[in-house]
Amino acid sequence: MSKIDVSIVIPFYNEEENIRNLIDAIHRVMNENPWEYEIIAVDDGSDDTTWQKMKELASENDRFRPILLRRNFGQTPALAAGLDRARGTRVVTMDGDYQNDPEDIPLMMSKMDEGYDMVSGWRKNRQDPFLSKKLPSKLANRLIQKVTRVPVNDLGCSLKIYKREIVEDINLYGELHRFLPVLAKWAGARIGETPVTHHPRRFGKSKYGLSRTIRVLLDLIAVKFLMKHSTSPLRMFGGAGFVSIITGILAFAASIIMKFAGVQNLNRNPLLVISVGAVIVGIQFILMGLLGEINIRTYYESQSKPIYLIRETQNFDE
Repeated sequence: MSKIDVSIVIPFYNEEENIRNLIDAIHRVMNENPWEYEIIAVDDGSDDTTWQKMKELASENDRFRPILLRRNFGQTPALAAGLDRARGTRVVTMDGDYQNDPEDIPLMMSKMDEGYDMVSGWRKNRQDPFLSKKLPSKLANRLIQKVTRVPVNDLGCSLKIYKREIVEDINLYGELHRFLPVLAKWAGARIGETPVTHHPRRFGKSKYGLSRTIRVLLDLIAVKFLMKHSTSPLRMFGGAGFVSIITGILAFAASIIMKFAGVQNLNRNPLLVISVGAVIVGIQFILMGLLGEINIRTYYESQSKPIYLIRETQNFDE
């Protein structure tokens, strides 16, 4: 088996009009450079002719290796299916809508040679609608930067390059693909960023809109938790529990003092109700932390299971 220098992983969903142009452009760029490469295209259960076109491209060039998932699992599982089978020492990810430009790959490879473990693209001149995409993306990027302290201006840009050992250390769940730089930093990666070209969509329709904003915020909470408390959830929940219990004790003490001072009877003092509720909530927080500790140990000690199912592949050795 020949050594693969670069694996290019691309999830596709209903991109029948874009796939050939994109793959031909990637072949052209990669053949102009001295790298041995493979293109892993994942069809995330498309209901158009995307898979048929993938099989045609696979018959023309065995460096093109398509994967068909059994149904539409989502972008994160589709990306994970490709990353799990990537053999290159460096792994490129990009979108299948041909808005990312393959001509930027050599530039990003050169940036990585400066000593980075990962290089992220930055769509400084993004060709998307302002209200539905650019504005929410800008606000989300600023929020994520502030919460995670990851020095990336455009987390939503799919064009990224990783050293293989970085992606091997990352497990993707839910919709965490947009947080790959955050997870890479958590794994100890040195992260660089470089401006890249962004083309307007020529064919097909975007699969994303304003509805993903809530999902991004929920994923941000999950990522922040993973970064700080993934191995010790009891510290977070237990800390909140003790604060709540102490608050309850202080409220109870204040109600007793008020009783003996003749200010207010216990049966009419709201502090008594607050004290009982705070103690109960505190105990629940501590119990949640203990349950979290049990789940964390189960997670780390059990065998990982894939978050996708494959129906068919082409040009893979297996």
